[in-house]
Amino acid sequence: MRTRPFVHVLAASTLAALVPALAPATASAAGNPLEPYLGQKPAWHRCADDTPASYRCATIKVPLDYSRPDGKKTDVAISRMKTSTAAERRGVLLLNPGGPGGPGIGMPLSLATELPKSVTEKYDLIGFDPRGVGRSSPVTCGLTGVEESWERPYRDETLARDVKWARTVAEKCDTEQGDKLRHITTRNTARDMDVIRAVLGEKKISYLGYSYGTYLGAVYTQMFPRRADRFVLDSSVDPARIWRGMIQIWAEGAEPAFTRWSEWTAQRHSTYKLGKTPEAVRTTFWDLVAQADREPIELDGQKLTGDDIRGGSRASFFTVREGAEAIARLKKAADGAPARTSESRAPSRPSRPAFGSAAAPDNGTAAFWSVVCADTRNWPRDPEQYRRDALRAKAKYPLYGDFGSTIKPCAFWKRDGSEPATKVDNKVGALILQNEWDSQTPLASGRGMHRAMKGSRMVTVAGGEGHGIYGYTTSCADKPATGYLSTGRLPAKDLTCRTPAAQREQGFKKLPIPTPPALPGMADGS
Repeated sequence: MRTRPFVHVLAASTLAALVPALAPATASAAGNPLEPYLGQKPAWHRCADDTPASYRCATIKVPLDYSRPDGKKTDVAISRMKTSTAAERRGVLLLNPGGPGGPGIGMPLSLATELPKSVTEKYDLIGFDPRGVGRSSPVTCGLTGVEESWERPYRDETLARDVKWARTVAEKCDTEQGDKLRHITTRNTARDMDVIRAVLGEKKISYLGYSYGTYLGAVYTQMFPRRADRFVLDSSVDPARIWRGMIQIWAEGAEPAFTRWSEWTAQRHSTYKLGKTPEAVRTTFWDLVAQADREPIELDGQKLTGDDIRGGSRASFFTVREGAEAIARLKKAADGAPARTSESRAPSRPSRPAFGSAAAPDNGTAAFWSVVCADTRNWPRDPEQYRRDALRAKAKYPLYGDFGSTIKPCAFWKRDGSEPATKVDNKVGALILQNEWDSQTPLASGRGMHRAMKGSRMVTVAGGEGHGIYGYTTSCADKPATGYLSTGRLPAKDLTCRTPAAQREQGFKKLPIPTPPALPGMADGS
């Protein structure tokens, strides 16, 4: 509920401090409690010995709690590549890779050579690690590797153990971070983005965000509509479904992807030997699941149960060729034949530069739960509710339904003092890019973002596979995205295009978007 545009219901005494959108765009106005932050002068330095001298990093301070700007502070690490030209410069392009929990400080270095010159000559590229991530006062919950593993199927006999796991993660996070947790939210990261804008001396920012970064960008437009310039939201989260609904949507998107995969694979039975009809292909898959439930199937040195196969193969079905190759390898292993590593697996991604982050090994997972649990209050508290939901979801979406709906640490997360979720509902201009077959933010999710962003246009890549488009692969969506960032003109209407097969670079993504793990040799769907 909103009492005025873009502002949630808050006490009048804290409203101006908590929502800096009501403060002037620069630090010049006297009496602005955020003035010490907005007027910072970053101490820019070379990011690492093995990075170009033009690639600079700095750390700024932001309030941990924006309702108490004179209280505790937290670090936000930022980076910059000055790629714009004096004649063409429009401003800065902020970048976010997704997550929640994905570090973005390395993105300017990666995208400087991947974005068209007509874009880079207009913007300096700005990366940042969101609060709690990487070099930005990173959070940790002290989780073990087993505790970080959160893709868990529902079974009656394991529910008590999974409830204990969820409670343990929540309690360990609270023990390690305490009051800090309620401030690791999308709303506060959006506020940090506006501090970055002011520190850089910009009246507005443009933005390119992927996956979770689309939701972060949308929240920024809701909170700071007059400071948003050209926003590209690539592979979008549905703002109406955060966050439990966005995990559940993986199951909803997986079923049509599984059907499409079975049809494609049946047409290539001579290659994959998985069945001559879609029904036969699906039977082959479910027979493998049943066989692995009786006795795990060993693949690449790992013993896989039926649940491992269901959870690990979900994303691979969105990329039909890689999914077929992976299940064919699994079938050979189940039949006792030695399974060779697939020759067509995606090239390994380039390693990130070493920035000297002191983040703990569980930082990505800890930041993920911090945001996902603190952003919303719609997580049921009763484990029985998760049991009922998981059973219904598995019946409706057999491949992954119970994974998406079973209990998560957010059931036990402390909510004291956290803000309500942001309702995204505005007319700020934005361009939404969406692959038809995206495993992490399925097509329905992108359409949900389009409904919320009423001033947006959407480009749908028919037949497009993978999670992440612009700067990742050669796509028919590149031209409208480049045109918008270069000129500010959105397409006159929503577009649907198809990338010619010869231009697609399936499987290779230049910038990693955080995704769940897949089975050995299987595509991760990113």
